[in-house]
Amino acid sequence: MSDLGAGFGYLIKGQRWAFGHGRWFGFGLLPALVTLVVYAGALVGLGYGADDFVAWATPFADDWSSPWLGLLRNTLVALVFAFGLFLVVITFTAVTLLVGQPFYESLSEEVDRSEGGEVPESGLPLWRELWISARDSVRILLRVALYGVVLFALGFVPVIGQTVIPVLGFCVSGYFLSEELTSVALQRRGMVLKDRLALLRGRRMMVLGFGVPLTLAFLVPFVAVFLMPGAVAGATLLARELTPPPAPAPVPAPAHGPHTLRKDG
Repeated sequence: MSDLGAGFGYLIKGQRWAFGHGRWFGFGLLPALVTLVVYAGALVGLGYGADDFVAWATPFADDWSSPWLGLLRNTLVALVFAFGLFLVVITFTAVTLLVGQPFYESLSEEVDRSEGGEVPESGLPLWRELWISARDSVRILLRVALYGVVLFALGFVPVIGQTVIPVLGFCVSGYFLSEELTSVALQRRGMVLKDRLALLRGRRMMVLGFGVPLTLAFLVPFVAVFLMPGAVAGATLLARELTPPPAPAPVPAPAHGPHTLRKDG
């Protein structure tokens, strides 16, 4: 439970850092605003089209009598919209980080600088960083989609589908949301996706303490935009906690020249 609270603490510290550094907070808003406009349009389209999609997908129920037809299709519409919202929460961060790669990498470096110690830099050209981020995001989204399909199917199980499954859904969302956010700092530390996932699994409760509350907050319209700079800052602080500090360089042993005196006895 202490790790759970510590993860939430890094989320709060990140927001404090962002709001205390106005220029970086403003820079961090821009990519999130662009992504929000795109996703708002997508959700509106889903809201209008979900009824038609469900009717198309369930032709076998066309002859069902009331109330069974309405009960089935209304339930499916709600599940489709919930599934779409689930994907939006995850992909919003991935797309925003991709759009704002230069902004958020600079913000993450500034957090490291303000905390003292080493400030890792990837040393890669921008196009290479964008390619790695896009490739890793697709891999993460495939994992999320797989979990989403399983959870969507389990949502039809009575009682469990309306209680346990939504909780699991938020945990999955929070875990992978944390992965996306910490990737900014961990990629600068030279960690590939496989190593990042192994690192997060080792402190799963701390990762959930950071990601699940953020996932819930991202469900509120416009909140994700204002929390995004602080989320990147908090994820950088979390990454600093998860990764050990670099080992000090070994001190070379004094050289013994041909004229070095030697004592015996």
